[in-house]
Amino acid sequence: MRRHAMTPARKMARKMARKSARNLALVSALALTVPVLAACTEAVPSAESDDDGRTVTVTSDADSCEVSTDDVPAGTVTFNVTNTGDEVTEFYLLASDGLTIKGEIENIGPQATRQLVLNAAAGDYLTACKPGMVGEGIRSDFTVEESDEEVEVSADEQQLIDDAVSNYAAYVKDQSDQLLVATKKFVTLYEAGEDDEARALYPLARTHWERIETVAESFGDLDPEMDLREADLTAGEEWTGWHRIEKDLWPERAKNYTALTTKERTYYAEDLLANTETLDKRVQKLTYTVDQIANGSRGLLEEVATGKVTGEEEYWSRTDLYDFQANVDGARVGFEGVAPILETKDPELAASLRTRFQQMDDLLAQYRTGDDFVSYDDLTQAQVKELSDAVNALSEPLSQLTAAVLS
Repeated sequence: MRRHAMTPARKMARKMARKSARNLALVSALALTVPVLAACTEAVPSAESDDDGRTVTVTSDADSCEVSTDDVPAGTVTFNVTNTGDEVTEFYLLASDGLTIKGEIENIGPQATRQLVLNAAAGDYLTACKPGMVGEGIRSDFTVEESDEEVEVSADEQQLIDDAVSNYAAYVKDQSDQLLVATKKFVTLYEAGEDDEARALYPLARTHWERIETVAESFGDLDPEMDLREADLTAGEEWTGWHRIEKDLWPERAKNYTALTTKERTYYAEDLLANTETLDKRVQKLTYTVDQIANGSRGLLEEVATGKVTGEEEYWSRTDLYDFQANVDGARVGFEGVAPILETKDPELAASLRTRFQQMDDLLAQYRTGDDFVSYDDLTQAQVKELSDAVNALSEPLSQLTAAVLS
């Protein structure tokens, strides 16, 4: 019954447009409110000499995406991305299908430099800059060649790596399982017209999505089907997913809203459930690397900065603090998984991150009673600023995590 069939590439473009529209709105809003992006646009020190050919310089402006090389040996690859344009940009490393996100940097402000560090296996990829955060971005082929360099890893470190990967995979599978169970219950309530019960379950069910949001977003076709906001729609595109149902359950902020019919409720509910089942099947097959875990932790904090702390994600229900806590939960689990590795390489950074995560949890606890959080509308501007300052304080050391773990 899908009314606007889209190719996978189109779905990926819509996903990227969704983030872009959200981030553009954020930049405008924060000019008048709080400096939440400060830690998400950290300056990168001048690159040291690249002896192994794995440091890549990327320059993005309004019309181009210049990548210093399109061929690197397998291993730890560092992309230093500088935005020389006048608008915020983004950078992606995509699999050859153009859909699967291997790594990304969002919110690269004008004249700012951001760094993406990841462990790249041999294969074909695509790089993509999104100057002005519009469309599919400026894409180029990128190749990672087989390398004959031997990376020596002690038996003890390999055990730590294996434990981190195994434990994180188990965590994501568990959260996906819980998401599926909660979604089944939620759509049953919604289809039956039991709106009070559905409203109560909505933020709790979405907690499981938000804890693994960066994993879910790696599926460029599913994410826009499930988590697209109305503000990010383009003309002629169908709106489905959690936020379509959210508006129907909380229409108070909408002008001249017409409630969905019983038939429409069934359509959107069953669509959400079908996509959740597909997500769960895919998640069960995933494997991870330590850099993916570390970058995912950083990415979840960026999700907090670009949507939750600003109150944009849950526009209708105002349940953003549930999402905020869930993103922090997921980021903390990712960090704790690689923390034993980090402690052997940078114990000071590990200690700093533990302190910052605890401070964040203590701050959020002020707005929670049991499993429930206050409405975002109950926060004062001073409280929003305090939350954004805490995000900044955590984001700065978290941005160093991947490079430290891979060192």
